[in-house]
Amino acid sequence: MFTQIAGIVLLAMMFVIATALPINMGALALVGAFIIGLLSHLPAKDIFAGFPGDLFVTLVGITYLFAIAQNNGTVDWLVQKAVWLVRGRVVVMPWVMFFVAAVLTAVGAVSPAAVAIIAPIALRFADKYRISPLLMGLMVIHGAQGGGFSPISIYGGITNQIVERAGLPRNELALFLASFFFNLLVAFLIFLYFGRQRSSRDTHQDAEPEERVGDRKQEQQGLQLNFHRSLTLVGLIALGVGSLVFELNVGLLAISVAVVLVLLEPRAQKGAVDQISWSTILLITGVVTYIAVLQKIGAVDLAGNSVSHIGVPLLGALLLCYIGGIVSAFASSVAVLGATIPLAVPFLLQGQVHPVGVVAAIAISSTIVDVSPFSTNGALVVASAQGVDKDRFYRQMLIYSAVVVAVGPLLTWLVLIVPRWL
Repeated sequence: MFTQIAGIVLLAMMFVIATALPINMGALALVGAFIIGLLSHLPAKDIFAGFPGDLFVTLVGITYLFAIAQNNGTVDWLVQKAVWLVRGRVVVMPWVMFFVAAVLTAVGAVSPAAVAIIAPIALRFADKYRISPLLMGLMVIHGAQGGGFSPISIYGGITNQIVERAGLPRNELALFLASFFFNLLVAFLIFLYFGRQRSSRDTHQDAEPEERVGDRKQEQQGLQLNFHRSLTLVGLIALGVGSLVFELNVGLLAISVAVVLVLLEPRAQKGAVDQISWSTILLITGVVTYIAVLQKIGAVDLAGNSVSHIGVPLLGALLLCYIGGIVSAFASSVAVLGATIPLAVPFLLQGQVHPVGVVAAIAISSTIVDVSPFSTNGALVVASAQGVDKDRFYRQMLIYSAVVVAVGPLLTWLVLIVPRWL
């Protein structure tokens, strides 16, 4: 019990220290994992078992590939074509990204795969056309989460299987629509708020001189596909088809495509490795490793089991929504769904709260927080941001995710659970 509580307290201390001092929180988290491991008599191999190797490879592979694509002008060409497709109405582009991401996950794509492909292009677009990068990144993530619970999606399939095994009534369409419209509402609110803001670059700098704007427009208008850009475009298409259709690991596939491009054109390698977001990768993988240690010593289970024995089902459902949201902000949403929904079974079987509403509320609470920079989706957005101070952008994402964690579960509880209980 002491070690479990100490682990949670130490996590809070890390946030305070990393906020007050210019220390990478990932480094702090790795030290924290070592300390808690010693207190819990965990061998080093058990601590390292929590290191998210798949997330590490995904972040390295995606940022490496898109650094190459940016250096040779492929991303700029894609952005130029995107402007042409929307007939120059740049303001609608965040919504295009939202719905494209939603469609991809709704038809079965893994959410991080969809975000990994769309986010770098969307954030490059935001940088070029002075759209708030925070707005663009959040629209991509909420779009991916909005489509994430369709009956043929990964999240939807897993959640429906868990419900069926527990012997609870299920409504696949209700789960999908609840998630979609909740994320659509959130996207609408952030579009209203952040859409009025200029990008952080413009907030701190004067507008570009008219000559520079003209030069940039002329460069964009003259940007054409050449041999190297065509090869890169084929590589990006292969990344999309391989990860979305054949369900290959997006990180391994991305780094494979990048290596092939470098072999075909060695000069494309220049500076690309330096553009990998190493500080972001250290931050995220360190914190995720620490959370894995907390899960291993039972700190998360302690909280979950305490909630499952609460005698007031309505309050228990609210607390489970919060547990799902808080833990999922640092860990795998799929794992959290698999662990949290079964905890609700004891009081759902009492019939005092509606199972469909509770399951939908827990599902949304556990996935809407994937905007957290410690989740795969949030980490991809932070790593893909262009033309911004990465530390400042990370803090903005962290503040937004904290608001979502604080408010999101409460809203799902009020909308999906309380009305059916009354």
